[in-house]
Amino acid sequence: MRPSRTLATAARVLRQLSHDHRSMAMLLLAPSLLIGLFAWLFDGAGAVDGTRVFDRIGPIVLAIFPFILMFLITSITTLRERRTGTLERLLTTPIGRGDLVLGYALAFALAAAAAAIVAVAFAVGVCGLAVDGPLWLLGAVAVLDAVLGVALGLFASAFATTEFQAVQLMPVLVFPQLILVGVFMPRDAMPDALSAISDWLPLSYAVDGMTAVVRDDLDALTTPVLVLLGFTVAFLVLGALTLRRRTP
Repeated sequence: MRPSRTLATAARVLRQLSHDHRSMAMLLLAPSLLIGLFAWLFDGAGAVDGTRVFDRIGPIVLAIFPFILMFLITSITTLRERRTGTLERLLTTPIGRGDLVLGYALAFALAAAAAAIVAVAFAVGVCGLAVDGPLWLLGAVAVLDAVLGVALGLFASAFATTEFQAVQLMPVLVFPQLILVGVFMPRDAMPDALSAISDWLPLSYAVDGMTAVVRDDLDALTTPVLVLLGFTVAFLVLGALTLRRRTP
């Protein structure tokens, strides 16, 4: 792998994204709109143990929506490039699989950072999410969470042959995490088996990291950040190993 090839790949993908105005609008606005719907839904719902309902679920939805959106955009875009033969042409050049995967990851990570920062600003500034910890740290965890979605999307794209199949992977890779991260029921109130499963899901650690910053419990932040980094690196490595030139 060479940094120049990785950066060239990232620049190409960013140029393509910048020309797709609809995708960019969805990337930047969709998470905020969905977070706003949750805030509106629970507005006036009162407080539980002195804490507003949205302040309790806010860190959860802030982790969920950028993750989902980056998973979809990354997996579909990567699959489209393979179906059109772009990856096949690139892999006939000196660019290696690692260069391609890291280049895609870097480009989508920058897009993920923009989406995550906008979502955090909207949740705090517009929806009134109470954050006791450093706001920049909440943004950093949100960016890491969105990059996790990018890495999982790159990995998932190897197992789909059409864009529709990429969307169909969500019930397998994403929906179980949505159900078990605590948005419907606190994880410690789940049946023991489901609680144990949730401890192995990466999105659970994104929620734990967001919650730790919101509550200013920074001692509890180290483990979620390390786990998220570990999952992200693992998905990127698996994505490079399973990258195919062309979809059959």
